[in-house]
Amino acid sequence: MGMKFYTVAVALVLLLASAAEFSDAAMYDVTKYGGKADGCTDLGQALLAAWKEACADPAGSSVLISAGTYALGQTIIQGPCKAPINLIVQGTLKAPIDTSSFKPDGCWVAFQYLDQFTLSGNRVFDGQGTTLWGRKCVQSEYSTDLPINLRFNFVTNSMVRDVTTKDNKQFHVNVLGCKNLVFNHFTVSAPADSLNTDGIHIGRSSSINITNTHIKTGDDCISIGDGSEQISIIDITYEPGHGISISSLEKYPNEAPVVGVRVKGATLTNTMNGIRVKTWPASPQGVASDLHFEDVIMNNVGNPILIDQEYCPYNQCKLQIPSRVKISNVSFKNIRGTSSSQLAVKLAC
Repeated sequence: MGMKFYTVAVALVLLLASAAEFSDAAMYDVTKYGGKADGCTDLGQALLAAWKEACADPAGSSVLISAGTYALGQTIIQGPCKAPINLIVQGTLKAPIDTSSFKPDGCWVAFQYLDQFTLSGNRVFDGQGTTLWGRKCVQSEYSTDLPINLRFNFVTNSMVRDVTTKDNKQFHVNVLGCKNLVFNHFTVSAPADSLNTDGIHIGRSSSINITNTHIKTGDDCISIGDGSEQISIIDITYEPGHGISISSLEKYPNEAPVVGVRVKGATLTNTMNGIRVKTWPASPQGVASDLHFEDVIMNNVGNPILIDQEYCPYNQCKLQIPSRVKISNVSFKNIRGTSSSQLAVKLAC
């Protein structure tokens, strides 16, 4: 029943997205609003001008970033819009290397308060983070001043497909307060030494579907935080990275339960970890339930299966006091491959 629900949800969003993209929607080309593919001129003003008109179009619309290389500063693309809307990225967008002028909201490009939105185009959001990896910060506050590549805030019934996020300065994607959001044929690209660059982080969202996606990064490939419900991850490949993580639960009071995570058909290669569930010791009460992992291949993976209720990085907790997070209804089925660590399965509960 659970997988049937996910399949129906994915199909519904695909249908909505396709109907919006291939209808007779008006096209708003950013070059008509002053956008220049010279790699230097900030596209932000032209992009937002095109978006404003497209968003107000009651018949549905598309904003086009045509082929070429564009510089883009910190940008917020938001609704609500009058009708389904698409952003088609056929060019490469490059973030500023120096982000000292960014407002302190922690992102480069944000998409928020949108319904029936499609982000597509088979091109790249380049975070240009290579010069900042390994930057020394206070351990407990590592990289909080560096921007996330893409934020999706309160986006519903929408799709991201055929898009790449590359070499970000911090997390690649953060999903917050979203519902019925699909990532399909999505790519995350960064080397193993790109610190704190989680691929996709999900929090306080429901019915998030990640399919046919390839992630290589220097931290968690997909991390699932509190308040995440009905998360479906199907046909994914990871190399390298830290694996799939239901992460760091109940570090703070009043975190919402994690319920209904299903991973099916994943391949992990040379990752530091495989499948992890992490909770803090001495934690408030919490819940993580209905977590199911099936048909996962692991090639030279450290800690292939790890449930760690003593997660305590930098010794910032009281290990002598047990975690109060209740983990229940967890299954592992047809998990196979090779481990780079002596211990393949660890349950520290």
